[in-house]
Amino acid sequence: MTSHQNTQTMKPATAAKKLGVYLEATPADFREGVVSRAELNELQANPPQWLQELRRNGPHPRPVVAAKLGVSIAGLARAGVTEPLTTEQIEALKQEGPGWLERERTTQAEVRKEAERIKKKNAERQP
Repeated sequence: MTSHQNTQTMKPATAAKKLGVYLEATPADFREGVVSRAELNELQANPPQWLQELRRNGPHPRPVVAAKLGVSIAGLARAGVTEPLTTEQIEALKQEGPGWLERERTTQAEVRKEAERIKKKNAERQP
């Protein structure tokens, strides 16, 4: 009996999400094809110039923007930031320090603190 191993593929949107890049900024051949698991692993291990450039300068997808600003994705939405931002725009926001950014960072810190408290409390319950 021989087993056939199917090549696992994913949509470009899924691959872009796993790579942490904004899909619309990727090359057309990436957006229009499918990506195999092996291709994704190769992109992660040896990123081509376009991928390095996107990761360095953006535009970045919301999860990356939120992480770089130290806020949640919901916090970005509350502030009206719905478009992808470049690294330069993110740095400018950090320099400006708008009120919403400070509020969202404080909220995010409180959420993390509460999650840690719950984790500790649950760990104490375990035998």
